[in-house]
Amino acid sequence: TKCESGCVCADGLYENLDGRCVPAEECPCEYGGLAYGRGEQIQTECEICTCTKGKWKCVQKTRCSSTCNLYGEGHITTFDGQRFVFDGNCEYILAMDGCSVNRPVSSFKIVTENVICGKSGVTCSRSISIYLGNLTIILRDKTFTISGENPGVQYKVKKNALHLMFDIIIPGKYNMTLIWNKHMNFFIKISRETQETICGLCGNYNGNMKDDFETRSKYVASNELEFVNSWKENPLCGDVYFVVDPCSKNPYRKAWAEKTCSIINSQVFSACHNKVNRMPYYEACVRDSCGCDIGGDCECMCDAIAVYAMACLEKGICIDWRTPEFCREFLEALL
Repeated sequence: TKCESGCVCADGLYENLDGRCVPAEECPCEYGGLAYGRGEQIQTECEICTCTKGKWKCVQKTRCSSTCNLYGEGHITTFDGQRFVFDGNCEYILAMDGCSVNRPVSSFKIVTENVICGKSGVTCSRSISIYLGNLTIILRDKTFTISGENPGVQYKVKKNALHLMFDIIIPGKYNMTLIWNKHMNFFIKISRETQETICGLCGNYNGNMKDDFETRSKYVASNELEFVNSWKENPLCGDVYFVVDPCSKNPYRKAWAEKTCSIINSQVFSACHNKVNRMPYYEACVRDSCGCDIGGDCECMCDAIAVYAMACLEKGICIDWRTPEFCREFLEALL
């Protein structure tokens, strides 16, 4: 009805991200800030999605699992994909079941114990406790101990130079794989055969990240610190009131941290860049590298990069990023 300045596509054509007019069949799809072309696929724990006419068409996998990551100095990615970071010197419940009011009996509980590892106040996960009824597995000081027994639980321990892995089956309920890098990184991959409610810092595993900050009192916290404080295992521990920014406290370390962590943004990881959004991992690497100011700074940086490498591997991309000059102490463990 009136003239408007600018260019428009002809009928039946649509503008793509390059500003070209293309038919609907060639429209790209977006995920995590990245563009994917026609026919390209992305995989989540539960779905395989294909880009079709600018929209994702998703097919549910027959067996659905999800992973919660605890890595570096208090970085967590919940089962539903919510990310946050906290610094607390206490024991916290990562994940447990038996959270509903009607069924308060727990068949498993996983607890992380944090200790201060830097002058700026950042914390690192140093000890993991896994409670399976009367069976207890403790991960600490690069090794593990097992005490008690539970005939209703099946478990298997696997070792390699860099990781301890535990396959745990609670028949009729859960299949879990727990992976610990003997330092700060811990992964909980869980597949469940029941709709039992899960709770803790890893979230409620209901497919909706918006309500992941559900507290022990069953309400959604207004902020992540309120949520974290509610999951203290020991109520006598002090609350966390703020999140430390190590690079502000240690500005002299920031340039070094950004330079060393830039490998995540480099050609070394280029094959993975359109599969896994690298920015959260880069930012976590810089933060941790600034924060590890009482020795072990390279170890913190290597741990942070390894988390991105593992995320790439889950998407089928294997990156050979360690060299004799870079994260060498870990490379020697493999030789």
